[in-house]
Amino acid sequence: MQNTDNNNVVERELELKLVLSPERSVPVPARLAYRTDDPYAVHITFHIGSDHPVNWTFARELLVEGVFRACGHGDVRIWPTKVDGRNVILMALSSPDGDALLEAPSAQVSAWLERTLRVVPPGTETEQLGIDDGLAELLATTVLADELWLRDPWPSDESADGDL
Repeated sequence: MQNTDNNNVVERELELKLVLSPERSVPVPARLAYRTDDPYAVHITFHIGSDHPVNWTFARELLVEGVFRACGHGDVRIWPTKVDGRNVILMALSSPDGDALLEAPSAQVSAWLERTLRVVPPGTETEQLGIDDGLAELLATTVLADELWLRDPWPSDESADGDL
């Protein structure tokens, strides 16, 4: 199990279970990743034994809420439950390629989520995007453009000596 934490990425390798039926599931190695340059999203990569891993991206807020109560609709639904006395988080994922029900260990997902929340606390995501700096730069450029726009780009129709 790999734990990586640097200023830009918070990752965790863990084993999920792909639920095939109430009695049967298969292990699926996965990597949870959170990147500060994409502060609203979490990324999950499933290594399913094919040449190409399967990647899912959805709102971090959805996973944070799903640890405590059922949430989501459509393509991603998440809810906490107990299976054989263990606290788990279930994720129902739907795509045109098919549907999957995955079981994740609650404690490991929660610990990883807490690390993402320490790196980028809720409500500070826009600061990570540099939107304020970009907006300030855009507005400064707009002021210059307005000044240029207000200048008369053509000489006056009236001649300098008053002759027409």
